Amino acid sequence: MTDPRLSDASVFPDPVYKETVLRPLFDGAKTHHVEGFRAIDRAHLVMLVETGILDVASAGKIARALEAIDAEVDPAKLVYTGEVEDFFFLIEKQLKARLGLDLAGRLHTARSRNDIDHTLFKLGLKSRIDTLLGKALALYDVLVVAAEREKATLIVAYTHGQPAQPTTLGHYLAAVIEVLGRDIARLFQARETVDLSPMGAAAITTSGFPIDRARVAHLLGFAAPLQNSYSCIAAVDYITGTYGAIELMFLHLGRPIQDLQFWTSFEVGQIYVPNALVQISSIMPQKRNPVPIEHLRLLASQTFGRARAMLDVMHNTPFTDMNDSEGETQAMGYQAFDSAYRVFDLLAALVAQIRIDPARVANNIRRSCITITELADSLVRREGLSFREGHEIAAAVAKAVVAIDGDLPVDGFAPFLAAFEKATGRKTAIDATLFAELVSPEHFVAVRNRFGGPAPEPLAAAIAGYRTQSAEFGARMQRHAVAEAAAASELNNKFSALVGAA
Repeated sequence: MTDPRLSDASVFPDPVYKETVLRPLFDGAKTHHVEGFRAIDRAHLVMLVETGILDVASAGKIARALEAIDAEVDPAKLVYTGEVEDFFFLIEKQLKARLGLDLAGRLHTARSRNDIDHTLFKLGLKSRIDTLLGKALALYDVLVVAAEREKATLIVAYTHGQPAQPTTLGHYLAAVIEVLGRDIARLFQARETVDLSPMGAAAITTSGFPIDRARVAHLLGFAAPLQNSYSCIAAVDYITGTYGAIELMFLHLGRPIQDLQFWTSFEVGQIYVPNALVQISSIMPQKRNPVPIEHLRLLASQTFGRARAMLDVMHNTPFTDMNDSEGETQAMGYQAFDSAYRVFDLLAALVAQIRIDPARVANNIRRSCITITELADSLVRREGLSFREGHEIAAAVAKAVVAIDGDLPVDGFAPFLAAFEKATGRKTAIDATLFAELVSPEHFVAVRNRFGGPAPEPLAAAIAGYRTQSAEFGARMQRHAVAEAAAASELNNKFSALVGAA
Protein backbone atom coordinates (compact mmCIF):
# COMPACT_ATOMS: atom_id res chain seq x y z
CA MET A 1 0.00 0.00 0.00
CA THR A 2 1.31 3.43 -0.96
CA ASP A 3 2.13 5.79 1.90
CA PRO A 4 -0.55 8.53 1.60
CA ARG A 5 1.98 11.13 2.68
CA LEU A 6 3.91 10.57 -0.53
CA SER A 7 0.93 11.21 -2.77
CA ASP A 8 -0.66 14.07 -0.83
CA ALA A 9 -0.74 17.11 -3.14
CA SER A 10 -3.21 19.12 -1.06
CA VAL A 11 -2.29 22.62 0.12
CA PHE A 12 -3.21 24.28 3.39
CA PRO A 13 -5.76 25.60 4.05
CA ASP A 14 -8.55 23.39 2.84
CA PRO A 15 -11.31 25.74 1.58
CA VAL A 16 -13.88 24.41 4.02
CA TYR A 17 -11.45 24.63 6.96
CA LYS A 18 -10.61 28.15 5.89
CA GLU A 19 -14.24 29.28 5.96
CA THR A 20 -15.43 27.37 9.01
CA VAL A 21 -12.42 27.82 11.29
CA LEU A 22 -9.71 30.19 10.12
CA ARG A 23 -11.86 33.08 8.89
CA PRO A 24 -13.97 33.31 12.07
CA LEU A 25 -10.83 33.13 14.22
CA PHE A 26 -9.14 35.84 12.17
CA ASP A 27 -12.20 38.07 12.29
CA GLY A 28 -12.43 37.57 16.05
CA ALA A 29 -8.78 38.48 16.56
CA LYS A 30 -8.98 41.64 14.47
CA THR A 31 -12.13 42.67 16.35
CA HIS A 32 -11.08 41.90 19.91
CA HIS A 33 -7.32 41.58 20.23
CA VAL A 34 -5.46 44.05 18.00
CA GLU A 35 -4.39 46.30 20.87
CA GLY A 36 -3.31 43.28 22.86
CA PHE A 37 -1.13 42.03 20.01
CA ARG A 38 0.50 45.44 19.73
CA ALA A 39 1.23 45.65 23.44
CA ILE A 40 2.66 42.12 23.59
CA ASP A 41 4.95 42.70 20.60
CA ARG A 42 6.21 45.94 22.09
CA ALA A 43 6.71 44.64 25.63
CA HIS A 44 8.48 41.51 24.39
CA LEU A 45 10.76 43.59 22.17
CA VAL A 46 11.71 45.89 25.05
CA MET A 47 12.49 42.87 27.22
CA LEU A 48 14.66 41.27 24.52
CA VAL A 49 16.79 44.41 24.42
CA GLU A 50 16.98 44.87 28.19
CA THR A 51 18.13 41.27 28.69
CA GLY A 52 20.72 41.50 25.92
CA ILE A 53 19.03 38.87 23.78
CA LEU A 54 18.63 41.42 20.99
CA ASP A 55 20.83 44.43 20.22
CA VAL A 56 19.40 47.95 20.27
CA ALA A 57 19.98 48.62 16.57
CA SER A 58 18.08 45.52 15.48
CA ALA A 59 15.33 46.24 17.96
CA GLY A 60 15.04 49.79 16.64
CA LYS A 61 14.42 48.51 13.13
CA ILE A 62 11.79 46.09 14.39
CA ALA A 63 10.15 48.86 16.44
CA ARG A 64 9.95 51.17 13.44
CA ALA A 65 8.50 48.37 11.34
CA LEU A 66 5.86 47.64 13.97
CA GLU A 67 4.97 51.30 14.08
CA ALA A 68 4.69 51.39 10.28
CA ILE A 69 2.40 48.35 10.33
CA ASP A 70 0.17 50.06 12.87
CA ALA A 71 -0.02 53.15 10.68
CA GLU A 72 -0.50 51.39 7.36
CA VAL A 73 -2.64 48.33 8.16
CA ASP A 74 -6.23 48.96 9.24
CA PRO A 75 -7.44 45.75 10.90
CA ALA A 76 -11.09 46.71 10.36
CA LYS A 77 -10.55 46.61 6.59
CA LEU A 78 -8.68 43.30 6.51
CA VAL A 79 -10.36 40.44 4.65
CA TYR A 80 -9.14 36.95 5.39
CA THR A 81 -7.66 35.32 2.29
CA GLY A 82 -6.01 32.18 3.70
CA GLU A 83 -2.53 33.35 2.73
CA VAL A 84 -1.58 33.24 6.40
CA GLU A 85 -3.01 31.08 9.14
CA ASP A 86 -4.06 33.77 11.59
CA PHE A 87 -3.58 37.35 12.74
CA PHE A 88 -0.26 36.55 14.42
CA PHE A 89 1.21 35.28 11.15
CA LEU A 90 -0.20 38.30 9.30
CA ILE A 91 1.89 40.61 11.48
CA GLU A 92 4.92 38.39 11.05
CA LYS A 93 4.39 38.44 7.28
CA GLN A 94 4.22 42.24 7.35
CA LEU A 95 7.47 42.34 9.36
CA LYS A 96 9.21 40.02 6.90
CA ALA A 97 8.14 42.22 3.99
CA ARG A 98 9.75 45.22 5.65
CA LEU A 99 12.77 43.68 7.37
CA GLY A 100 13.54 40.37 5.73
CA LEU A 101 13.22 36.92 7.22
CA ASP A 102 16.23 37.03 9.55
CA LEU A 103 15.53 40.28 11.39
CA ALA A 104 11.74 39.92 11.38
CA GLY A 105 12.02 36.46 12.88
CA ARG A 106 14.03 37.70 15.88
CA LEU A 107 10.95 39.25 17.49
CA HIS A 108 9.59 35.75 18.05
CA THR A 109 12.61 34.66 20.08
CA ALA A 110 11.58 32.87 23.30
CA ARG A 111 7.84 33.06 22.77
CA SER A 112 5.03 31.01 21.23
CA ARG A 113 1.49 31.49 20.11
CA ASN A 114 0.60 29.50 23.24
CA ASP A 115 1.78 32.10 25.73
CA ILE A 116 0.81 34.96 23.40
CA ASP A 117 -2.76 33.70 23.07
CA HIS A 118 -3.40 33.28 26.78
CA THR A 119 -1.86 36.67 27.43
CA LEU A 120 -4.16 38.18 24.83
CA PHE A 121 -7.17 36.54 26.42
CA LYS A 122 -6.19 37.75 29.87
CA LEU A 123 -5.70 41.30 28.62
CA GLY A 124 -9.12 41.15 26.97
CA LEU A 125 -10.75 39.76 30.10
CA LYS A 126 -9.04 42.17 32.45
CA SER A 127 -10.29 45.26 30.65
CA ARG A 128 -13.81 43.84 30.54
CA ILE A 129 -13.72 42.86 34.20
CA ASP A 130 -12.67 46.40 35.08
CA THR A 131 -15.59 47.82 33.09
CA LEU A 132 -17.94 45.35 34.73
CA LEU A 133 -16.62 46.19 38.18
CA GLY A 134 -17.15 49.88 37.48
CA LYS A 135 -20.76 49.31 36.48
CA ALA A 136 -21.37 46.93 39.39
CA LEU A 137 -20.01 49.50 41.82
CA ALA A 138 -22.19 52.20 40.24
CA LEU A 139 -25.24 50.02 40.89
CA TYR A 140 -23.99 49.31 44.41
CA ASP A 141 -23.82 53.04 45.10
CA VAL A 142 -27.29 53.65 43.63
CA LEU A 143 -28.65 50.93 45.89
CA VAL A 144 -26.98 52.49 48.93
CA VAL A 145 -28.48 55.89 48.12
CA ALA A 146 -31.89 54.30 47.63
CA ALA A 147 -31.60 52.35 50.89
CA GLU A 148 -30.81 55.57 52.74
CA ARG A 149 -33.65 57.41 51.03
CA GLU A 150 -36.16 54.62 51.75
CA LYS A 151 -34.92 53.62 55.19
CA ALA A 152 -38.28 54.40 56.79
CA THR A 153 -40.52 53.54 53.82
CA LEU A 154 -42.79 50.66 54.74
CA ILE A 155 -43.28 47.71 52.41
CA VAL A 156 -44.81 44.27 52.63
CA ALA A 157 -42.16 41.54 52.80
CA TYR A 158 -43.16 38.21 51.29
CA THR A 159 -42.29 34.60 52.03
CA HIS A 160 -43.57 31.73 49.88
CA GLY A 161 -45.21 34.34 47.67
CA GLN A 162 -47.51 35.49 50.46
CA PRO A 163 -47.51 38.63 52.66
CA ALA A 164 -45.39 37.86 55.72
CA GLN A 165 -44.23 40.88 57.74
CA PRO A 166 -43.78 44.61 57.28
CA THR A 167 -40.30 45.97 56.80
CA THR A 168 -38.83 48.94 54.95
CA LEU A 169 -37.65 49.22 51.38
CA GLY A 170 -34.31 50.34 52.78
CA HIS A 171 -34.01 47.10 54.74
CA TYR A 172 -34.88 45.06 51.64
CA LEU A 173 -32.38 46.95 49.47
CA ALA A 174 -29.73 46.46 52.16
CA ALA A 175 -30.08 42.71 51.67
CA VAL A 176 -29.56 43.16 47.91
CA ILE A 177 -26.53 45.36 48.61
CA GLU A 178 -24.91 42.72 50.80
CA VAL A 179 -25.23 40.01 48.15
CA LEU A 180 -23.98 42.35 45.43
CA GLY A 181 -21.03 43.28 47.64
CA ARG A 182 -20.05 39.63 47.98
CA ASP A 183 -20.45 39.16 44.23
CA ILE A 184 -18.22 42.17 43.56
CA ALA A 185 -15.63 40.71 45.94
CA ARG A 186 -15.75 37.42 44.00
CA LEU A 187 -15.17 39.30 40.75
CA PHE A 188 -12.18 41.11 42.26
CA GLN A 189 -10.83 37.73 43.32
CA ALA A 190 -11.27 36.37 39.80
CA ARG A 191 -9.42 39.41 38.48
CA GLU A 192 -6.42 38.52 40.65
CA THR A 193 -6.00 35.28 38.71
CA VAL A 194 -6.48 37.05 35.39
CA ASP A 195 -3.83 39.57 36.48
CA LEU A 196 -0.97 37.05 36.21
CA SER A 197 0.94 37.07 32.93
CA PRO A 198 1.58 33.87 30.91
CA MET A 199 4.25 35.53 28.72
CA GLY A 200 7.57 33.73 28.83
CA ALA A 201 6.05 30.28 29.15
CA ALA A 202 6.59 29.96 25.41
CA ALA A 203 5.10 26.69 24.16
CA ILE A 204 5.11 24.90 27.54
CA THR A 205 8.44 24.99 29.41
CA THR A 206 9.76 28.58 29.12
CA SER A 207 12.99 29.08 27.20
CA GLY A 208 16.74 28.62 27.29
CA PHE A 209 17.14 32.34 26.60
CA PRO A 210 17.65 34.63 29.63
CA ILE A 211 14.20 36.19 29.41
CA ASP A 212 12.74 38.36 32.15
CA ARG A 213 9.15 37.25 32.61
CA ALA A 214 8.48 39.72 35.41
CA ARG A 215 9.56 42.61 33.21
CA VAL A 216 7.14 41.70 30.43
CA ALA A 217 4.37 41.20 32.98
CA HIS A 218 5.02 44.66 34.40
CA LEU A 219 5.12 46.38 31.01
CA LEU A 220 1.81 44.78 30.08
CA GLY A 221 0.19 45.97 33.30
CA PHE A 222 -0.01 42.59 35.02
CA ALA A 223 0.58 42.26 38.74
CA ALA A 224 3.16 39.49 38.21
CA PRO A 225 3.94 36.53 35.97
CA LEU A 226 2.02 33.30 36.54
CA GLN A 227 4.65 31.04 38.04
CA ASN A 228 4.35 27.57 36.53
CA SER A 229 4.91 27.64 32.79
CA TYR A 230 2.75 24.58 32.14
CA SER A 231 -0.05 26.27 34.04
CA CYS A 232 0.37 29.34 31.83
CA ILE A 233 -0.79 27.42 28.78
CA ALA A 234 -2.97 24.72 30.37
CA ALA A 235 -4.83 26.23 33.32
CA VAL A 236 -8.14 27.85 32.45
CA ASP A 237 -9.17 28.79 35.96
CA TYR A 238 -8.77 32.43 34.96
CA ILE A 239 -11.67 31.79 32.57
CA THR A 240 -13.78 29.65 34.87
CA GLY A 241 -13.12 31.93 37.83
CA THR A 242 -14.26 34.96 35.87
CA TYR A 243 -17.36 33.45 34.34
CA GLY A 244 -18.19 31.58 37.52
CA ALA A 245 -18.23 34.91 39.35
CA ILE A 246 -20.41 36.43 36.61
CA GLU A 247 -22.74 33.45 36.65
CA LEU A 248 -23.31 33.78 40.40
CA MET A 249 -23.64 37.56 40.21
CA PHE A 250 -26.45 37.40 37.66
CA LEU A 251 -28.15 34.44 39.25
CA HIS A 252 -28.33 36.57 42.38
CA LEU A 253 -29.40 39.77 40.61
CA GLY A 254 -32.20 37.91 38.86
CA ARG A 255 -33.96 37.28 42.16
CA PRO A 256 -34.67 40.91 43.23
CA ILE A 257 -35.49 41.64 39.58
CA GLN A 258 -38.15 38.95 39.85
CA ASP A 259 -39.43 40.60 43.04
CA LEU A 260 -39.71 43.92 41.23
CA GLN A 261 -41.79 42.21 38.55
CA PHE A 262 -44.10 40.82 41.23
CA TRP A 263 -44.29 44.03 43.24
CA THR A 264 -45.30 46.08 40.18
CA SER A 265 -48.19 43.75 39.32
CA PHE A 266 -51.63 45.31 39.50
CA GLU A 267 -52.66 43.01 42.34
CA VAL A 268 -49.67 43.96 44.54
CA GLY A 269 -48.77 47.39 43.24
CA GLN A 270 -46.42 48.45 46.03
CA ILE A 271 -43.78 49.67 43.54
CA TYR A 272 -44.58 52.62 41.31
CA VAL A 273 -42.54 52.88 38.10
CA PRO A 274 -42.47 56.41 36.61
CA ASN A 275 -43.87 57.12 33.15
CA ALA A 276 -40.40 57.43 31.62
CA LEU A 277 -39.90 53.72 32.22
CA VAL A 278 -43.39 52.54 31.26
CA GLN A 279 -44.61 51.47 27.83
CA ILE A 280 -48.25 51.58 26.82
CA SER A 281 -50.26 48.92 25.05
CA SER A 282 -50.95 49.32 21.34
CA ILE A 283 -54.58 48.33 21.90
CA MET A 284 -55.44 48.66 25.61
CA PRO A 285 -55.28 52.32 26.67
CA GLN A 286 -55.38 51.58 30.40
CA LYS A 287 -52.19 49.52 30.43
CA ARG A 288 -48.99 50.68 32.13
CA ASN A 289 -46.34 48.12 31.29
CA PRO A 290 -43.11 48.39 33.33
CA VAL A 291 -41.23 46.54 30.59
CA PRO A 292 -37.71 47.56 31.69
CA ILE A 293 -38.11 44.98 34.45
CA GLU A 294 -38.95 42.31 31.88
CA HIS A 295 -35.87 43.26 29.87
CA LEU A 296 -33.78 43.13 33.03
CA ARG A 297 -35.03 39.65 33.79
CA LEU A 298 -34.28 38.53 30.23
CA LEU A 299 -30.84 40.14 30.07
CA ALA A 300 -29.85 38.78 33.48
CA SER A 301 -30.85 35.30 32.33
CA GLN A 302 -28.93 35.73 29.08
CA THR A 303 -25.85 36.82 31.01
CA PHE A 304 -26.17 33.89 33.40
CA GLY A 305 -26.63 31.47 30.49
CA ARG A 306 -23.67 32.83 28.53
CA ALA A 307 -21.41 32.67 31.56
CA ARG A 308 -22.60 29.16 32.32
CA ALA A 309 -21.88 28.14 28.73
CA MET A 310 -18.25 29.15 29.21
CA LEU A 311 -17.97 26.78 32.16
CA ASP A 312 -19.63 24.02 30.14
CA VAL A 313 -17.13 24.46 27.31
CA MET A 314 -14.23 24.00 29.76
CA HIS A 315 -15.71 20.88 31.31
CA ASN A 316 -13.72 17.67 30.77
CA THR A 317 -11.13 19.32 28.55
CA PRO A 318 -7.52 18.09 28.70
CA PHE A 319 -5.05 19.85 30.97
CA THR A 320 -2.99 21.32 28.14
CA ASP A 321 -3.11 24.10 25.59
CA MET A 322 -6.25 23.57 23.54
CA ASN A 323 -8.59 25.26 21.11
CA ASP A 324 -11.50 24.90 23.55
CA SER A 325 -10.21 27.84 25.60
CA GLU A 326 -9.13 30.02 22.72
CA GLY A 327 -10.38 32.55 20.16
CA GLU A 328 -13.96 31.60 19.43
CA THR A 329 -14.66 30.60 23.02
CA GLN A 330 -13.34 33.93 24.27
CA ALA A 331 -15.49 35.83 21.77
CA MET A 332 -18.51 33.86 22.96
CA GLY A 333 -17.73 34.80 26.54
CA TYR A 334 -17.49 38.48 25.71
CA GLN A 335 -21.21 38.39 24.94
CA ALA A 336 -21.82 37.74 28.64
CA PHE A 337 -20.04 40.99 29.44
CA ASP A 338 -22.04 42.87 26.82
CA SER A 339 -25.39 41.85 28.30
CA ALA A 340 -24.07 42.29 31.85
CA TYR A 341 -23.22 45.92 31.14
CA ARG A 342 -26.79 46.54 29.98
CA VAL A 343 -28.27 44.98 33.11
CA PHE A 344 -26.19 47.13 35.43
CA ASP A 345 -26.96 50.35 33.56
CA LEU A 346 -30.69 49.69 33.31
CA LEU A 347 -31.10 48.38 36.86
CA ALA A 348 -29.26 51.39 38.28
CA ALA A 349 -31.55 53.72 36.33
CA LEU A 350 -34.64 51.83 37.52
CA VAL A 351 -33.67 51.68 41.20
CA ALA A 352 -32.94 55.41 41.21
CA GLN A 353 -36.43 56.23 39.96
CA ILE A 354 -38.91 53.75 41.44
CA ARG A 355 -40.94 54.70 44.48
CA ILE A 356 -43.25 52.94 46.92
CA ASP A 357 -47.01 53.49 46.68
CA PRO A 358 -47.85 54.02 50.38
CA ALA A 359 -51.61 53.65 49.92
CA ARG A 360 -51.19 50.23 48.29
CA VAL A 361 -48.76 49.14 50.99
CA ALA A 362 -51.12 50.26 53.75
CA ASN A 363 -54.03 48.44 52.17
CA ASN A 364 -52.04 45.26 51.68
CA ILE A 365 -50.87 45.38 55.30
CA ARG A 366 -54.47 45.87 56.43
CA ARG A 367 -55.81 42.99 54.33
CA SER A 368 -53.07 40.55 55.32
CA CYS A 369 -52.76 41.23 59.09
CA ILE A 370 -48.99 40.88 58.77
CA THR A 371 -48.25 42.71 62.02
CA ILE A 372 -49.90 40.00 64.07
CA THR A 373 -46.56 38.37 64.96
CA GLU A 374 -45.75 41.38 67.11
CA LEU A 375 -48.99 40.90 69.04
CA ALA A 376 -47.84 37.40 69.97
CA ASP A 377 -44.39 38.73 70.94
CA SER A 378 -45.94 41.53 73.01
CA LEU A 379 -48.09 39.06 74.94
CA VAL A 380 -44.95 37.22 75.95
CA ARG A 381 -43.25 40.42 77.11
CA ARG A 382 -46.26 42.19 78.66
CA GLU A 383 -48.50 39.38 79.90
CA GLY A 384 -45.93 36.72 80.72
CA LEU A 385 -47.38 34.14 78.35
CA SER A 386 -45.38 31.55 76.47
CA PHE A 387 -44.87 32.35 72.80
CA ARG A 388 -47.09 29.42 71.82
CA GLU A 389 -49.94 30.79 73.98
CA GLY A 390 -49.44 34.23 72.48
CA HIS A 391 -49.30 32.75 69.00
CA GLU A 392 -52.64 30.97 69.44
CA ILE A 393 -54.34 34.14 70.70
CA ALA A 394 -52.86 36.18 67.84
CA ALA A 395 -53.97 33.54 65.32
CA ALA A 396 -57.55 33.74 66.60
CA VAL A 397 -57.50 37.54 66.28
CA ALA A 398 -56.13 37.45 62.73
CA LYS A 399 -58.71 34.88 61.68
CA ALA A 400 -61.55 37.03 63.03
CA VAL A 401 -60.30 40.22 61.33
CA VAL A 402 -59.66 38.57 57.97
CA ALA A 403 -63.14 37.03 58.06
CA ILE A 404 -64.72 40.49 58.04
CA ASP A 405 -62.07 42.07 55.80
CA GLY A 406 -61.35 44.37 58.71
CA ASP A 407 -58.56 46.60 59.92
CA LEU A 408 -56.49 44.92 62.63
CA PRO A 409 -55.79 47.99 64.85
CA VAL A 410 -59.49 48.92 64.89
CA ASP A 411 -61.42 45.69 64.39
CA GLY A 412 -59.01 43.36 66.14
CA PHE A 413 -59.36 44.59 69.72
CA ALA A 414 -62.71 42.93 70.53
CA PRO A 415 -61.63 39.53 69.16
CA PHE A 416 -58.36 39.96 71.07
CA LEU A 417 -60.16 40.50 74.40
CA ALA A 418 -62.27 37.40 73.85
CA ALA A 419 -59.37 35.22 72.70
CA PHE A 420 -57.14 36.34 75.55
CA GLU A 421 -59.74 35.65 78.25
CA LYS A 422 -60.62 32.29 76.73
CA ALA A 423 -56.99 31.20 76.62
CA THR A 424 -55.89 32.52 80.00
CA GLY A 425 -59.05 32.74 82.10
CA ARG A 426 -58.30 36.35 82.96
CA LYS A 427 -58.47 39.84 81.47
CA THR A 428 -55.58 41.57 79.74
CA ALA A 429 -53.91 44.79 80.84
CA ILE A 430 -53.64 45.92 77.20
CA ASP A 431 -56.21 48.57 76.32
CA ALA A 432 -57.49 49.56 72.88
CA THR A 433 -54.94 52.35 72.40
CA LEU A 434 -52.00 50.16 73.30
CA PHE A 435 -53.37 47.31 71.19
CA ALA A 436 -53.53 49.57 68.14
CA GLU A 437 -49.94 50.65 68.71
CA LEU A 438 -48.67 47.09 69.17
CA VAL A 439 -50.15 45.92 65.87
CA SER A 440 -49.09 48.99 63.85
CA PRO A 441 -46.45 48.45 61.13
CA GLU A 442 -44.40 51.37 62.44
CA HIS A 443 -44.14 49.73 65.87
CA PHE A 444 -43.38 46.37 64.26
CA VAL A 445 -40.32 47.84 62.52
CA ALA A 446 -39.22 50.05 65.41
CA VAL A 447 -38.91 47.24 67.96
CA ARG A 448 -36.85 45.10 65.61
CA ASN A 449 -33.72 47.00 66.46
CA ARG A 450 -31.35 44.08 66.75
CA PHE A 451 -28.24 43.69 64.60
CA GLY A 452 -29.35 43.38 60.97
CA GLY A 453 -32.92 44.45 61.65
CA PRO A 454 -35.01 47.11 59.89
CA ALA A 455 -35.21 49.57 62.78
CA PRO A 456 -33.42 52.91 62.29
CA GLU A 457 -30.33 52.17 64.41
CA PRO A 458 -29.20 48.84 62.91
CA LEU A 459 -30.13 49.90 59.39
CA ALA A 460 -28.16 53.15 59.72
CA ALA A 461 -25.14 51.17 60.94
CA ALA A 462 -25.49 48.77 58.02
CA ILE A 463 -25.69 51.59 55.47
CA ALA A 464 -22.59 53.21 56.96
CA GLY A 465 -20.79 49.89 56.50
CA TYR A 466 -21.90 49.68 52.87
CA ARG A 467 -20.52 53.15 52.23
CA THR A 468 -17.20 52.07 53.72
CA GLN A 469 -17.16 48.98 51.54
CA SER A 470 -17.97 51.07 48.46
CA ALA A 471 -15.02 53.34 49.23
CA GLU A 472 -12.76 50.31 49.60
CA PHE A 473 -13.95 48.88 46.29
CA GLY A 474 -13.40 52.24 44.63
CA ALA A 475 -9.90 52.58 46.05
CA ARG A 476 -9.06 49.10 44.83
CA MET A 477 -10.24 49.95 41.33
CA GLN A 478 -8.27 53.18 41.41
CA ARG A 479 -5.09 51.34 42.38
CA HIS A 480 -5.57 49.01 39.43
CA ALA A 481 -6.20 51.90 37.05
CA VAL A 482 -3.15 53.85 38.26
CA ALA A 483 -0.89 50.79 37.98
CA GLU A 484 -2.08 49.97 34.48
CA ALA A 485 -1.78 53.56 33.30
CA ALA A 486 1.77 53.74 34.67
CA ALA A 487 2.67 50.47 32.94
CA ALA A 488 1.19 51.63 29.64
CA SER A 489 3.10 54.90 29.88
CA GLU A 490 6.36 53.12 30.65
CA LEU A 491 5.88 50.70 27.77
CA ASN A 492 5.14 53.57 25.40
CA ASN A 493 8.27 55.44 26.52
CA LYS A 494 10.52 52.39 26.24
CA PHE A 495 9.15 51.45 22.84
CA SER A 496 9.42 55.04 21.59
CA ALA A 497 13.04 55.06 22.64
CA LEU A 498 13.61 51.98 20.50
CA VAL A 499 11.83 53.60 17.56
CA GLY A 500 14.30 56.45 17.79
CA ALA A 501 17.32 54.18 18.23
CA ALA A 502 19.92 54.18 15.47
